[in-house]
This record gives sequence, C-alpha cells and structure tokens, in this order.
Amino acid sequence: MPVNMFLGIPYAAPPLGPLRFKKPKPALPWNGFRDATSYPKLCLQNSEWLLSDQHFLKVHYPKLEVSEDCLYLNVYAPAHADSGSKLPVMVWLPGGAFETGSASIFDGSALAAYEDVLIVTTQYRLGIFGFFNTGDQHAWGNWAFLDQMAALTWVQENIEFFGGDPRSVTLFGESAGAISVSSLILSPMAKGLFHKAIMESGVAIIPFLRAPDDERDEDLQVIAHVCGCNASDSVALLQCLRAKSSEELLDINKKTKSFTRVVDGFFFPDEPLDLLTEKSFNSVPSVIGVNNHECGFLLPKKEFPEILGGSNKSLALHLLQTVLHIPNQYLYLVADQYFSNKHSPVEIRDSFLDLLGDVFFVVPGVVTARYHRDAGAPVYFYEFQHGPQCLKDTRPAFVKADHSDEIRFVFGGAFLKGDVVMFEGATEEEKLLSRKMMRYWANFARTGDPNGEGLPLWPAYSQSELYLKLDLNVSVGQKLEGAGGGVLVRYPPPDHVHFHSPPGSSFHLTLPFSAPAFLLLLCSLRNSVILVFPSFAICPMIISFHFMFTTL
Repeated sequence: MPVNMFLGIPYAAPPLGPLRFKKPKPALPWNGFRDATSYPKLCLQNSEWLLSDQHFLKVHYPKLEVSEDCLYLNVYAPAHADSGSKLPVMVWLPGGAFETGSASIFDGSALAAYEDVLIVTTQYRLGIFGFFNTGDQHAWGNWAFLDQMAALTWVQENIEFFGGDPRSVTLFGESAGAISVSSLILSPMAKGLFHKAIMESGVAIIPFLRAPDDERDEDLQVIAHVCGCNASDSVALLQCLRAKSSEELLDINKKTKSFTRVVDGFFFPDEPLDLLTEKSFNSVPSVIGVNNHECGFLLPKKEFPEILGGSNKSLALHLLQTVLHIPNQYLYLVADQYFSNKHSPVEIRDSFLDLLGDVFFVVPGVVTARYHRDAGAPVYFYEFQHGPQCLKDTRPAFVKADHSDEIRFVFGGAFLKGDVVMFEGATEEEKLLSRKMMRYWANFARTGDPNGEGLPLWPAYSQSELYLKLDLNVSVGQKLEGAGGGVLVRYPPPDHVHFHSPPGSSFHLTLPFSAPAFLLLLCSLRNSVILVFPSFAICPMIISFHFMFTTL
C-alpha cells in the first residue's frame, strides 16, 4: 500500500530566545502551501553519538543538522486516507537517554502501509534544553515532557485532516521514549490527549530519573561560572542563559548531569512511585515489555567495556561499588545474591549484566505493570527474546536480545525502502516475527487488545502474570524470571519504616536505618515466584539514583 509522508511539520513555535526554558507555545500559522518533503533538523545534541551507534546497530540514518529550532514531527499516512478515514493513530516518542534522538531516524511507512494506521514520529528538547530548572517558579523544568504534550495537542487538533482518528491515539516509545510514555500516563496535564500506551524497555520509576537537589544546585554554580552568570538569582540567571548561544549551552550540557525530570507540582504532582501507589494516573490500556538482555552489549560497552570479555568477582564488586554506589555494608549481600556459585569469568560477567538489566528495566517494568493492572486497566506484558541475525558480527556471541533490538521488528525495518535503513539482511523467519509484532502493536492501537486472527494468543497480565515471549517461536510464559519485587524507598527512611504486603501475601519488613540518598531496593529471585510490589522478599540489592546510562 502506498504511503504519504509529511515531514517537518511544526507542532510548536521555535523555543528560541525568550522561549528557551519555557513551556512551548503553539506553532505559528502559515499562508498557502508548506513544503513537507524535508526532514526536520535534530534537536541540539551530540550527534556523534547517533553516528557511532550506526555501525554497531547496522542502521543508517539521513544526515541531519542540529538546531534549537526543532519542535517538528513527521506523519506517515496510507495514501487512501482522507479526513473521513478515522484510522488509528500511533505516536512514537524516540529514546536516547533524553540526550540524543530524532523523529527522522525512524521510518513509519512500513507500519502504516501493512497495518493501515497513521504513524506520527516526534522529537523534543533534549539535555539541558529539555530539563534545565532553577528549582523554583521561574523555571520549573520538564520542558521535554511539555513538548511531547504540545505534539499530542497538535495531533488532537490536526490529525483528522490526515485521515487519523483523534479519539484513538496510542503512544508508543522505547527507552527514554517509553519513560516519556509512562510519565505522560502519570500526568494529569496529559489526560485525554491519548487513549492507549506502549512502553518498550522503560518506565517512569527507573532509578536514575531524578537527581538530588544538591546536585542541581552544584550544577547551577558550574553553569554560572562557565557562562559568567549569577546563580544566586533565578531571574538574572535565566536572562543570562537565554542570551547565550545554543553552542555554548550544548557545551555546558556535557559538564552537567543533574538536569532530569522534576516533581514540579504540575506535570508531576508527586513522585511517580507515589502516583502509582495512590492509583493517581490516567488509567489506559497498556503494553509493557522488556528485552531478555537489556544490558547485554550496547549500554555496558559505553560505560564499562572491560566487563564484556569476562570478569572476576573483584572487578564486578568494584564496579558495583564505584559505578552504582552500593554501600560497603551491602556489597557482599549483592555478591551472595547474584554471584554465589559463579566462578568462571563468563558466569560472573553474565550475572553482572543480568543484575543491571533487572535493576534498570525488568523490575521497574514488572512493578509498573502490576500497578496498572491493579488500577483496573488492561495490561499486556512481553519479553522480547530474539537477537537479530544481522548483528552477529558486530557484537559478542553471548548477547541475546539487547536494548533496542525490538525496534526494527516493530517498525517493519526489513520492509523499508527509503532513506532510513533499519534491518538489512533479515531472515525470512525474522520477517515473519516482525509481521507478527507489527500486527500485535497495530491491533492494540485499534482496540486496546493486541490479539487477532492468525496470531498466537497474548494473555492479559492478570494475577497469574502470564506474558508473551516474543521469539521466532512465540509462546506464553508466567512469572517473568529474573525480576524480583522491588520498592523505591528513602534510604534510609526515618528511623523505622514498615512495609506490609497486600492481602494474600505473608511478607512484612521493617527497615531500622536512616540515611540521605534515594535508592532502589531490589531483590532478584531467579526462577522463583515474584511477589507484588510493595510486597517483596528481603532485598539485598541497593542502587543509587546517581548512575545514568548515556544511551537509553
């Protein structure tokens, strides 16, 4: 089926000058016809990161410039669609650790053509441009999320003219894009802007998404020193920074780490975990999933490549202590949980990478799915398990389904014929898996249920916790292995904090300690039944919020 591509459509006014570090304004109207045949510029970022990943991922993107004027989207519509078609709309939020990413490195034409849906790919402000805040009313932050809301508002107001149904909008995203989808579910400001949600390898409670206030204050001092601005007065600091060139701010972005999401009282009325606990979120049908080797290669090769060839317990413990900031008193509890009876360098490496995947993806994903389920919304969970054959010569043989591997299957990369190359060399079996995944995703966008004729049954995520194993042979699993119940708590809480399990569970825990950091307590109960958050087994794993991957 032919597809019409509308590229570089502005969904908000350029966030320049006085609009830098502000909520986006509506896009300016234009007279006559607008050229929609050119890709928009990337939002300001270190584009070298995107280029370096092309080799390892066997993908190819259009060569694009970067600009602060970047609030644009692309629409992929079946050629037959008109204002009366009312096709389901799928809005893609790209990932990239909120530091990189683009609407135009993803081609929605195959998914639109094969599944008769409208695909919208978006981009939003990144890094310091997307999250700078002063900690007060002068610059609340969360600009990236507000950009995404502006794009969804544009969809509500305009997508009908392209043949889409504004009453059937499904958000989907991967990694930072999935975190964004999860965040929009939690925000009362986004209510009514979408109706279904798909989160691929990312949710809002992943443990690095909020930096402590003291780190932000330190970074404000760094910025003020580098830029020659006054950090003691928010108004003066903002005026000074808005006068700086985008290149100067992009350089500053490399020197700061603390500008991430904030609880601003508006977009986030409270901490994401509290919103989930209180069932205070937009209860919409959702698909949540992970890959079975989230930290198999792409992420660790950037942070600690020395682990990939194999490891000993000494190196693994050193990395846990120095990179993940695990206190000494808990280090050996972690070692006992993950490394007991592991002796060879390969076994220790594999356990270390499993631990990272559990901490950053599997446990947060399972916990979020349980909260959505318990709020009464339909939930479907998956684990993607197939490592693409085309990547066998660019990464180690032990890697299974790494972070982001599923994207080329969801977008039908093997069937693309345009500027974006996503899946050269796909086998016939991989093409079949891709078609199944495209159909599952599109069925969900149509009805809120991924199931349909000719597809293996995907059971809803109920108390029995059945989930779909997406591999060349699709099957159903139960109680996802490798994920333990987890809870975000103040470590340590005031003197004694009590956690009681819900009805039907016998667990009770008292934590008699106190300290300043916000940590994730994680227990991985491999090959065992997992308990529901906040019921969890005694959790020896502690991860601080200071650690941040660069390529989520």
